Amino acid sequence: MRWLIDGYNVIRRDPELVAGEAAGLDAGRAALLALLARVARDSRETFTVVFDGARRTGGTPSPGRVAVMFSRPPDTADDVLRRLAASLRDGAVVVTSDRAVLDSARRVGAVAVTAEAFLDAARRPPDDDVGDDDDEPPPTKRGPRRRPSREARDVARVLRKLRPR
Repeated sequence: MRWLIDGYNVIRRDPELVAGEAAGLDAGRAALLALLARVARDSRETFTVVFDGARRTGGTPSPGRVAVMFSRPPDTADDVLRRLAASLRDGAVVVTSDRAVLDSARRVGAVAVTAEAFLDAARRPPDDDVGDDDDEPPPTKRGPRRRPSREARDVARVLRKLRPR
C-alpha cells in the first residue's frame, strides 16, 4: 500500500510538528519527513507527502521510502491527493483531516485515515498493543457481538502496518 499524506494538514494536527513549523515552513516539513522516515524504516511502508505550493530551491529531499510532491498552482495538495487516490484506488491510504478529501478517497476505494489517528499510531511505542482484539475482555451481554464497520476495520488494519516489523 502507498500512504498519501496531506503534509501541511498533518503538521498542523501535531503540537511537536507545529513547534517545528514555528521556525519556518522548511523546518516543519523537515520534522514531518523525519517522523515519516522513521516510520517507513520501521514498518517498510511507502509514503508520498503532498504539500501545497511550488518547491523552493534548497527544499527538503525525499529520504528513502518517503517521496515528496508539491502541488503546482492552480492545483492544491487536496487536488493532487484526490488524483493519486483515484489512480491507486484500493492500493492507497489517504491521511488527512480534510473531510472532503477523506470522503473522495473512500468513494474511489482507498482507505481514509484521519491525521490524528495516523499520528497516534506513528508515535505509539513498538511494544504497545493498544487496539488488539486479543486484549478484549469476554463479552458480558448475550447475543451477537457488535462488529466494527468495514471502514473501521480497514483503518485499524492499515494502522497496524505502521508497527515495526
